Amino acid sequence: MTEYATLTLPDGRATQLPTIVGTEGEQAVDIARLRADTGYITLDDGYMNTGSCQSAITFIDGEAGILRYRGYAVQDIAKHCSFIETAQLLIWGELPNPEQKARFSALLTEKSTLPEDFRRHFAAFPVHAHPMSILSALINALQTYDIPGLVIDDEEEFERVSAALLSKVRTIAAAAYKSSVGEPIMYPRYDLRYVENFLHMMFSKPYRDYEPSAEATAALNLFLLLHADHEQNCSTSTVRMVASGQANMYASVAAGVCALWGKLHGGANQAVMEMLNQLRSSDMTVKDYIAKVKDREAGIRLMGFGHRVYRSFDPRAVLLKEACDGLLNSMQIHDPRLDIARELEAVALSDDYFVSRKLYPNVDFYSGIILTALGIPTEMFTVLFAIGRMPGWIANWKEIYDSSTQKIYRPRQIYTGPAPREWQNRFVRERTTGGFKIPADLLADQPDPAGSETA
Repeated sequence: MTEYATLTLPDGRATQLPTIVGTEGEQAVDIARLRADTGYITLDDGYMNTGSCQSAITFIDGEAGILRYRGYAVQDIAKHCSFIETAQLLIWGELPNPEQKARFSALLTEKSTLPEDFRRHFAAFPVHAHPMSILSALINALQTYDIPGLVIDDEEEFERVSAALLSKVRTIAAAAYKSSVGEPIMYPRYDLRYVENFLHMMFSKPYRDYEPSAEATAALNLFLLLHADHEQNCSTSTVRMVASGQANMYASVAAGVCALWGKLHGGANQAVMEMLNQLRSSDMTVKDYIAKVKDREAGIRLMGFGHRVYRSFDPRAVLLKEACDGLLNSMQIHDPRLDIARELEAVALSDDYFVSRKLYPNVDFYSGIILTALGIPTEMFTVLFAIGRMPGWIANWKEIYDSSTQKIYRPRQIYTGPAPREWQNRFVRERTTGGFKIPADLLADQPDPAGSETA
């Protein structure tokens, strides 16, 4: 039985709004007919309290530190699944059986190589081009090869296209990096799994194959898995908005890449490393830096701490911290920035200023350290985030595509510009033939044409 909330407007009118309760007990007021029934709309700048859709993909409880993919706790997924199994879970709603897993794996291998004439696109970018710029542009270009008809006709075609996008995005990413450092682009290998193949394309050379350690492979697999989806964030909402106009998967995902590029979204782990670089190059101690962070007048932020959604520990950060410690210990890395990071973490977690405000290390703090330890350059951090988020973007695109009632996203606004103004006449001349009026500023330096008169 539907329950209703009553909204009383300033003119005394009251309207009944249906309420909705989600699987996990989230409560919402359905305002779909508010404007039609009352003439009012709601204003929620930044969508802080607005549910833009109903989705069956991911659940977050920020207060309790819970993240679930399709009902499974992310801790269980991290323990038992690979990134690709996680992708299949997110996209199709269930964990794959052995046959589905083998078929999708074969598709990933088959679709991993870029068309030979496609490779010339990399030479068209300047060497200093940011990899995210290349990634978004070439995903759009890739669509002309993978879905030239723009329409996905059936589930088999959808699976093929999804595999092609998931597989080739890492090939594009690695090729963009190789181009930026002036090294030959490496072909994918057909005997390697998803993560190992990406690391091979990133770090192998024609005369020497890169062989990642088990710890490096596991850490990067976990990084991708934990970034696979995160509800209706900036980039995922962008994918859904573009998809609602019936744009194809590649165009929608390319838009998501552009949204992710922002330093307030996907660039946060890069900001962590920039902070560590700044600390390394200065004479400031970690304790001095922490003191400046607590001094609001100083205007210094502690990057990688706190989260927009989580009000306790980010569950992804807990998992990445464990992986980070294991990776650094196994690799015996001596990087001053990583030493500073560990000291920052220890000082902040023991300081009541941060603990009382629930400013715990988030996923970006540990992911930046892990990627640095793996030898991933800072400008590639957001690209790795995009590779990880690809399954969630595809899953959200599919929800839009499969919906028979989906409408194009079209938010309203509250106009705050000038009130109606009287038009100031700018027309001083009028041609006698056709009655065509010409603005005065266009004729200021020109004589009157023959056959015209002053208006």
